[in-house]
Amino acid sequence: MAEDKTLGKHRKIAIPAEGNVLSMHFGKAGVFYIYETENNQVISVHQHQAPEHYDGVYPLWLKQKEVTDVISEGIGQKAIDSLLKAGINVFDGAPVKSPDELIADLLSGCLQSIGNFCDH
Repeated sequence: MAEDKTLGKHRKIAIPAEGNVLSMHFGKAGVFYIYETENNQVISVHQHQAPEHYDGVYPLWLKQKEVTDVISEGIGQKAIDSLLKAGINVFDGAPVKSPDELIADLLSGCLQSIGNFCDH
């Protein structure tokens, strides 16, 4: 479970989604919602088609988009390591909710992140 050390700062938070809820697996997301926040307030949100998936592409793509944080449900250790190496904080094991609900939970300090790691 990641500790949120960036409360109140400028952030770009990515949420991998399937339909209108959090994707159950980071690497199988069809879209990413990227929320830009300032002082715990959402200032913009954009939906992006996920790039073609292969090892390491999502962390690199998110870094290029200047993402600071990722909220995920299920994620492999290699992806976590790549995200952390890119300077991106990972909140894993989050409940399957809408991106708007997850952002509200994160910004209010109520996001439940339990560490749901995949075995790859």
